[in-house]
Amino acid sequence: MKRIFSNREIVLGVTGSIAAYKACELASRLTEYGAKVTPVLTKSACELVGPATFEAVCGRRAITHMFEPLQNPEVEHIAVALKAHLYLIAPATANFIAKAAHGIADDWLTTTLLATRAPILVAPAMNTNMFEHPATQENIQTLRRRGVHFIGPDAGRLACKTVGPGRLIDPARIVEACVPLVSDRRDLDGVRIVMTSGGTHEPIDPVRYIGNRSSGKMGRALAIEALARGASVTVITGPCDVPLPEGALVIPVESAAQMAEAVVNLAQDADVFIGAAAVADYRVENPSDSKRKKTGRKFELSLVENPDVLGLVGAVKRAKQILVGFAAETDDLLANAAAKLKKKQLDLIVANEVNTDVSGFGKDTSKAALIGSDGVVQELPLLTKEEVAERILDRVAALAAKA
Repeated sequence: MKRIFSNREIVLGVTGSIAAYKACELASRLTEYGAKVTPVLTKSACELVGPATFEAVCGRRAITHMFEPLQNPEVEHIAVALKAHLYLIAPATANFIAKAAHGIADDWLTTTLLATRAPILVAPAMNTNMFEHPATQENIQTLRRRGVHFIGPDAGRLACKTVGPGRLIDPARIVEACVPLVSDRRDLDGVRIVMTSGGTHEPIDPVRYIGNRSSGKMGRALAIEALARGASVTVITGPCDVPLPEGALVIPVESAAQMAEAVVNLAQDADVFIGAAAVADYRVENPSDSKRKKTGRKFELSLVENPDVLGLVGAVKRAKQILVGFAAETDDLLANAAAKLKKKQLDLIVANEVNTDVSGFGKDTSKAALIGSDGVVQELPLLTKEEVAERILDRVAALAAKA
């Protein structure tokens, strides 16, 4: 994500919600990824959090008043508005949303909101009744029609002791929602990508299953990078350890059979299919409807092969459709991956070493090689999975440009 956020100018508007303290974490995450964050606090926000906190995190003076003395000409409100790549309002109160919907410009934040031409992302946080009030809902719809983006709110227990929608969405998810809005690399703009992620669970009985160690981290990294480049992303995901990013259409499944069915239905309309899931090769032939008890004897399972998800897509591959597969290997990495590439009619295969302490399932890093149907082999050094995803989609973008 550092490539995406590096040197991007973000105005972070903080309004007077009790969730204002969470904006400090949001500012920290954005700054860590390389964004240049200008914090703007409304008068009510200053009653809840101190400007000094944001200044320490962002390394920039927090703007709190419309007519405060300027220390730098670039802090002048129109200049900041024109320089911004994104206006992010988190948390956003019902009052702010109402003012924005009606074009009221009575403080620094609402004034510059009218002046900016940057994308605007709003993360509401308020009491459930306030959020569900018809006036608030109408104001949100008004802003949506004007092209303003919204994320959340989440549902849960609120500070006012009620339970329902109104809680500020997790800062990590807000950051992910910023990705396609700030990215300056759009080489997959309009490309429809369908991908699989995670592992699969093959039931033994209602309690137990056969699975694998796939965490879904590679699929998540690919989805984030594809969204940043402008692609439309659908993720068919088995059970995994990490959430998928905002902006992706997520289709949850559990077993290989369910994944195969979803893939057959969705992949035919895709420009690019990426099979990043670790699909179980076998399933239990006759899973039990009730929990099996210990008997003191051997427990033997009869296994049958699962459908070949990647093979199903390759068998009906359209002209100019791009297919990408993965090969998780412990031995003869390049040879086994190249054989799989040819057998399944792929355009690109990602050969992953999975038997080391730093590469493989559940790790944040990966040592991989990219093999194309043209015979070009690109052996990568040890990289983060985000960096591997970038390299994979570089190759996909090059293939798409030729299609």
